[in-house]
Amino acid sequence: MPSIPPRLRAAPPSLRRAVLRRRRPLAVLCAAAAVAVAVHSVAAPPPATTTVLTAAHDLPGGAALAADDLTAVEFTPESVPEGAVTDPAGRILAAPVRAGEAVTDVRLVGEDLADAHPELATLPVRFPDAGQAALLEVGDRIDLVATDPQAGGTREVADSVLVLATPRADPGTAGAVPGVVVVLGVPPESVADVTEAGVRWFLGYSWSR
Repeated sequence: MPSIPPRLRAAPPSLRRAVLRRRRPLAVLCAAAAVAVAVHSVAAPPPATTTVLTAAHDLPGGAALAADDLTAVEFTPESVPEGAVTDPAGRILAAPVRAGEAVTDVRLVGEDLADAHPELATLPVRFPDAGQAALLEVGDRIDLVATDPQAGGTREVADSVLVLATPRADPGTAGAVPGVVVVLGVPPESVADVTEAGVRWFLGYSWSR
């Protein structure tokens, strides 16, 4: 029989008998507690996360992002979308964004949008007819045409132009320049012609086939 520990030997006989009767359950309990402590000490810490701003609801192209359009979501580092923007509030969307979709650089009007189409020159163009401009969607291919309001006649100034962003019309104030500015991807050789047409003539378009 195992020897009785000195402290237990000094205890009152009734306590000694109670402990000895329950020594096996107590041993099991102590072993279980030791295992639990060991498991807790070696358990992996929770995975690291990165905060990513996503659309709080469906957003249309051309919308100016407000704080309540965005919601913070925790992503694991390896799942963070490339080009996720850390502070998009106040920026203009170049294309629609679905609820829950991360806001990335190519969804916003700016230099990153131009980088996505290096073969084209990014050019803001004012269409004088806001209703006509409102029919455009990001990704459309159009042919730009210019009409001389004085002499009459229409000519094509650029073909297969890519619509990169369609900001909403600004109601503006009295005396504001009418129309809507649309961001277009224009072949570099057509930039001068498109710029001149936007200043001198009434600019319109037809959809490319």
